[in-house]
Amino acid sequence: MNAYADRNRALLNFIVLPTLLLSAGLLGGLRIDGQTRQFIFIAPPLVTLLLAILLTSLFLRVGAIDLRHWLTIEQPMLTNVSHLLTLIALFFASAQAFNSVLPENGLLHWMFSFFFLWTLWTSQFSIFDPRRLLRSLVVLFGTAFVLKHLVVAGLYAPEGGWLRKLASTLLQGIAIDVPAFAPATGYISFFALVLYVAGLWLTQPRLMQTTGVGPPISREERSMPAEDVIPLRLSNSSEGK
Repeated sequence: MNAYADRNRALLNFIVLPTLLLSAGLLGGLRIDGQTRQFIFIAPPLVTLLLAILLTSLFLRVGAIDLRHWLTIEQPMLTNVSHLLTLIALFFASAQAFNSVLPENGLLHWMFSFFFLWTLWTSQFSIFDPRRLLRSLVVLFGTAFVLKHLVVAGLYAPEGGWLRKLASTLLQGIAIDVPAFAPATGYISFFALVLYVAGLWLTQPRLMQTTGVGPPISREERSMPAEDVIPLRLSNSSEGK
């Protein structure tokens, strides 16, 4: 049974996870022109690389990625190289995930960028555990996806009707450039985010990860915030003595 578990774990870590991240990185920059219906690949802007750095720092701080387990001298060289390439793929997939939900240019681009920068910067000083961070990222990217591909795209679509007229009247004199992409672009962005979140879920600490205090984490303790597990075990240990 352990052989099957090790084989499945290797399949997830070395095949499925990199494939998910690389696919998310490719789809995150893909657009479909609204007139010619041709595929357009948009490289990640510089601000998305900064956002990816902040997000990677957050992954490391909360323990979602433990470099001591990903890169260690006790592992074979090929394993370390594979882990390093996976981390690089995670970084660029993060940049492309931001790229897929950021407006391409204009005032909205900088408004969304500031929203992401402020959220990620303030999160650096908040208390998170890996699962709570994953849930927060789902809400963050989901909100940006709805605003860009449903609200903004609906307001500035050629057939936007009275909503478009209302937005043009309210924002008269403000330069807001919204490129005309085909509706299928929203579907591509949605699948890119789904693949990215699935990749993040696979990077989370597994069930048998230890806290450094006592036996491996139990199923009941998985439902608790990480910062509550160790104090609980320490108190139980002192009571046992």
